[in-house]
Amino acid sequence: MTEIKLLALDLDGTLFDSQKVVSEENKQALRAARDKGVKVVITTGRPLKAVEDLLDELDLISDEDYIITFNGGLVQKTNGKILDKSQLTRDQLRRLHGALEPLGLSFDVLSDGIVYILPSQGNHSRDPQANPKLTFVELDSFDEIPKDVIYNKVVSVTDPEFLDKQILQLPKDLYEAFEIFKSREIILEMMPKGVHKAAGLQQLIDHLGFLPEQVMAMGDEENDLSMLKWAGLGVAMANAVPKVKAIANHTTTRTNEESGVAETIEEYILKA
Repeated sequence: MTEIKLLALDLDGTLFDSQKVVSEENKQALRAARDKGVKVVITTGRPLKAVEDLLDELDLISDEDYIITFNGGLVQKTNGKILDKSQLTRDQLRRLHGALEPLGLSFDVLSDGIVYILPSQGNHSRDPQANPKLTFVELDSFDEIPKDVIYNKVVSVTDPEFLDKQILQLPKDLYEAFEIFKSREIILEMMPKGVHKAAGLQQLIDHLGFLPEQVMAMGDEENDLSMLKWAGLGVAMANAVPKVKAIANHTTTRTNEESGVAETIEEYILKA
């Protein structure tokens, strides 16, 4: 097996337990992997602002450490320096709003650490509860969304049963124009076409001089599919959704509640 040089990790359902805590066993495994020279790269849909405390906790803030944020929309060093970024245009925002609003799906526009929220047909976003570390600005109309800011992505955060029902009614051509996927059972995300975790990781390894075969990626949800397919070793968590398990090279025996990340680091990095 090719030596692993980079470990790409999702957060929710993977490195985090249900309380959004990294277990001591996982922390020790990450330290051991880094001691072997492996780059540990958090690969998340969140902005940097939302995970700065975590990066500090894991001692991952430096000019030599990297993070993929906004599901591949931003490739950056953990000290904030940006290597590459992608964004939505205002016309794309308007098209997405036109598709979500009639379905009663909330419309949340992420702009770095700020989220502009538009309710749809009286349905309000659950994003403030899901991501309390971000700053939320509630608006009454699309035209109130600032024009002079970056549009990283659009999300709709609502009850899982309602979300799954409404997703089935999204126009098919929307999927041809955007990357659309669930990142958690309550969150639907929309990104520019071609922007996903695998694309961000490819840009990063090009910068580092690594190959996809030298990457191990771990995840549990639909927004992790691209990087697990792309990586030399794609690992699904035991608690992953069926789609993720179906394409993974390996599935952990332990869940995110049982430090499944540590199990896999031990098997494929520390014992290799």
